Amino acid sequence: MARKILVLGEVRDNSLRNVSFEAIAAAKLASENGEVVGVLIGSGVSNVANELVQYGADRVVTVEDEKLQNYTSDGFSQAFLAVVESEKPEGIILGHTALGKDLAPRLAGKLNSGLISDVTAIEEQGGNLVFTRPIYSGKAFEKKIVTVGLIFATIRPNNITPLEKDASRTGDVSSLSVEIKDLRAIIKEVVRKASEGVDLSEAKVVIAGGRGVKSEDGFNPLKELANVLGGAVGASRGACDADYCDYSLQIGQTGKVVTPDLYIACGISGAIQHLAGMSNSKVIVAINKDPEANIFKVADYGIVGDLFEVVPMLTEEFRKLKVNA
Repeated sequence: MARKILVLGEVRDNSLRNVSFEAIAAAKLASENGEVVGVLIGSGVSNVANELVQYGADRVVTVEDEKLQNYTSDGFSQAFLAVVESEKPEGIILGHTALGKDLAPRLAGKLNSGLISDVTAIEEQGGNLVFTRPIYSGKAFEKKIVTVGLIFATIRPNNITPLEKDASRTGDVSSLSVEIKDLRAIIKEVVRKASEGVDLSEAKVVIAGGRGVKSEDGFNPLKELANVLGGAVGASRGACDADYCDYSLQIGQTGKVVTPDLYIACGISGAIQHLAGMSNSKVIVAINKDPEANIFKVADYGIVGDLFEVVPMLTEEFRKLKVNA
């Protein structure tokens, strides 16, 4: 059955986050040859609307207002609900990001709809759309289908492959006027503590440090390796608690959940709370002096040794490979 699916495009620093394109690919599966409509909310977001079309959206609806320049659940929910009322979709897909995790439950409550969160795969079985999501901190997976009402889901970044960009695709871009009112909070300034460069949640390569880095300066070799590989630097809670780095880098049950193609854990013991945030990475490499460290149980490759000796060696070898490539 062909369906109309709305997809929220996330804009950061005037650019679309990669999870927006992954959400479009997920919506293509869910729409069953129906219509995929991109939704952009903010101020000055129409300039990236065509990029959603190039990645598979059939058309785009924008809602722009100065009050929407920075995300607030009140403002964005008012705008998105107005689009839902106008478009009357059969489904909604958002990224399972900080924004999506805050906004989706609010929308579901307003729409009296169910919500399947943190989806890692979508497939069709016996005429039903089957959504796969991790449970019990990633120790198991469950499969869900929607039997009545909206198909409403959030997808985990780096799990659904975006469609190939087609610069020749065209689609209608329209605007919807929405009165944003009764905001309980207004964001006047956003101070970012996250590291510059690749977004940790969407990085294809993550170099993470634990208490074994020993100090703030101990992260320098990891940053150098991340720079060579075009990746991002993360950390365990232990490293954050020890003030070696900011909590914006924390990976784990109470931090960010990442699923990169390559995860290199440096000086991380492998506490269950940390594993919950990275165990679904495609390839895991562990570097630790303790051969009994729990991290080796989930690692695809393990190196028993001092990270301050191993990481620089890896960095140098990767540099040589890039030069000869």
